[in-house]
Amino acid sequence: MLAGAHRLKGEGRDVVVGAAETHGRAETNALLQGLEVLPRRAVSYHGVVLQEFDLDAALMRRPQLIIVDELAHSNPAEARHPKRYQDVEELLAAGIDVWTALNIQHIESLSDVVSSITGIAVREVVPDTVLENADDVVLVDITPDELIQRLKDGKIYLPATAQRAADNFLQAGNLTALRELALRRTAQRVDDEMVDYLRQRAIEGPWPTAERIMVCVGSDALSEKVVRAAARLANGLNAPWLAVHLARPAEAAGDPDHLKRIDDSLALATRLGAQILRHTAFDIANEALRIAQRENITQIVVGRSKPGWLKTALGRSLPDALLRRSNGLAIHVISDEGVRTHAPWRWPKIPQPALFAALVSVAAAIPVAVGINQLLPLSNLSMVFLTAVLFCAVRFGTWSATIASVLSFLAYNFFFIPPRYTLTIASPQELLSLFVFLLVAIFTGSLTGRVRGQSVAALARVKQIQSLLDFSGKLSATVKSDDVLWAIATHAASTVEGQSIILLRRGEGDLQILAAMPPEDDLGTSDWAAARWAADHGDTAGWNTGTLPSAHFLFLPLRTPYAVIGCIGVRPGSGKLSDETRRLVDGLVGQSSVALERTRLVSEAADARTTAEAEKLRATLLSSISHDFRTPLASIVGSISALRSLGAKMPAEDREDLLANIEEEAQHLSRFVTNLLDMTKFEGGAVQPRHDAIDAVEVAMAVVRRAKAIWPDRVFQTRWGSNAMPMQSDASLLEQLMFNLVENACKYTPIDTPITVAASQNLDRVILTVEDQGTGIPPEELERVFEKFHRVAPGDGRPSGTGLGLAICKAIAASLGGTIHAESPAAAGHGARFVVNLPVGT
Repeated sequence: MLAGAHRLKGEGRDVVVGAAETHGRAETNALLQGLEVLPRRAVSYHGVVLQEFDLDAALMRRPQLIIVDELAHSNPAEARHPKRYQDVEELLAAGIDVWTALNIQHIESLSDVVSSITGIAVREVVPDTVLENADDVVLVDITPDELIQRLKDGKIYLPATAQRAADNFLQAGNLTALRELALRRTAQRVDDEMVDYLRQRAIEGPWPTAERIMVCVGSDALSEKVVRAAARLANGLNAPWLAVHLARPAEAAGDPDHLKRIDDSLALATRLGAQILRHTAFDIANEALRIAQRENITQIVVGRSKPGWLKTALGRSLPDALLRRSNGLAIHVISDEGVRTHAPWRWPKIPQPALFAALVSVAAAIPVAVGINQLLPLSNLSMVFLTAVLFCAVRFGTWSATIASVLSFLAYNFFFIPPRYTLTIASPQELLSLFVFLLVAIFTGSLTGRVRGQSVAALARVKQIQSLLDFSGKLSATVKSDDVLWAIATHAASTVEGQSIILLRRGEGDLQILAAMPPEDDLGTSDWAAARWAADHGDTAGWNTGTLPSAHFLFLPLRTPYAVIGCIGVRPGSGKLSDETRRLVDGLVGQSSVALERTRLVSEAADARTTAEAEKLRATLLSSISHDFRTPLASIVGSISALRSLGAKMPAEDREDLLANIEEEAQHLSRFVTNLLDMTKFEGGAVQPRHDAIDAVEVAMAVVRRAKAIWPDRVFQTRWGSNAMPMQSDASLLEQLMFNLVENACKYTPIDTPITVAASQNLDRVILTVEDQGTGIPPEELERVFEKFHRVAPGDGRPSGTGLGLAICKAIAASLGGTIHAESPAAAGHGARFVVNLPVGT
């Protein structure tokens, strides 16, 4: 790699060495000369300072190509990734090319084969997918003799290390086997590339048959060996493969150690590129064949540990059942040779309540049987003890029922079979009956206990489904974003029986903590780093993952169809997260993403409606302004043009008419602009009414005097309840309100009909009205007449107003603490009345 780096550097490529393990070799140190080497990061580990690859420095330097040696190396605990190959994956994701190296024993699917050959456990492994995703693979191969000679010459390790390697791992036989593995693995890679080339160019030839592999994963130690064997088979056939775990209902909530082994085996299958599937079934073999038929599986891989006589008698040996029932499927059976599939036998851990229940139940059955025997002498009292066995099975499970069966066997023999009060049996018939009773009790108790286990597992699944259903119901009934966030945080904390936290990104900014249960407003440095990683890369990070595992929270990204909007962090209270709980959390995250996306769409829809209304208002405003400005301006421009061109020739009366028209239209424009400014002030909250002592009658009289001066040919009538109506209000705003109503009445009322202005007082309210005898207002328009720019045509051909006068009246009435409404017809079946209701105030 270093020699190639020098060549590329000479060609002008930006090449950097990120990590090169020299192991004290002089020739390797010499090759580093002339290359840019990134400084290492010093890390303290158990009192020893280690020099580790600095991933952040590499990302900041961002070369075209970086060399990172020892791909299978394990990073320190506080590093972002536990393994160096994960650092390489992040470099690749950032667009940086990487050259790296690893030994054949570090490929995960081959590690068990290497261990069986060399007798040395391989702890540093790299998933096969890393090798499969590489753009190029170069095999560095020399003969075992030459390699051993290089080892002796000190060209691989320092003398002390080299001697240990020669005595243990690097022996001629081991090296030959490893060389064969490396050649086969590289040949498989070359074959895959050749097949891809032929397919891309549509070159005809004998294509490999499309195979699909399925591996059955169990709970014993053989499972990992079976998974690796299936991975090698799938890689050799270039076939997709499926890892399936099948459990009986009673086993779904079984031994935690068994569940952990299952999870570890399935995690291994995932790393090796398998698709994962879990199922529950009573008949495991039949379900496996059904899945194989549905998924178009051609070959099944299954492990075979030595079955007990009971499993064989009951037909519960999976390999035998598959071999009997398979039809056209290839079955690969992996034996347990060299694998310790069972732990040393030890007394089972029997729960104390189960043991106590068995003792108490049998002890209670003895006096009951004695009493029955005295009242009703019976030849067989075993049913009393069988009842105790069933009670223990139903309430405390199989172990309690088994113990109760043995105790019942001894008690029945001791108290009821002659000779009594001894464990000897005089009659062969009694001996046969006693052993039949023992077998019946054990089988009945075992079956009843299994049914109980199945019911417990079913109840657990029902609770999980009910939990997701309740959560879905809460989310569907919640619209506000804050309520959705708190519902998610509360349910997530309840699911893991610990803590939860939700972080979302607002726009282009950083993540923000928006909800947490229990409430939390900050995170540690490692948790922030894991949260940002999950949100930026759309992958899980933090506790119990391969990215920043030192964090306290497990962060899962919130994905929507458009982007990753944030992440949810959970921290189990027990420090453990079972597979069932993890699946619940994954379901919760999926529903949460949908709910948050829904709230976003609701918000966007509301914004879209607001924007549409604003556009409609803007269009209406432009239309109204253009009309209300164009008409008077055209009249003014026409009058001025006539005066300038024909002024001297015009009679004096015509000139006066044109000047009066200019003045009238200019006043109209002035009133329109004033109304626009007033409406803007009211909507912006810029108008603050005063609270002076005024007289409502005086204000109404002033409005009438002003109207008579402007419209001398109009008839105005007044009606006052009393000569004075004192109130606390703003005289100028009240006068503007009344004048706008009078002006509106003048527009819609014939000249020869009167307009009535009235005022009255009702307890603590002052009521002002303006009534006309015009055409009136249609019933459907009574509320809309107060909307901005809404106009009702007079019906006699005259133009309507600007649509702002009544809107300003409504705004003034609201600012004064009152109301306004319209009534039509007002009197005699026609006309309109506007009623203003204002508080008197104090």
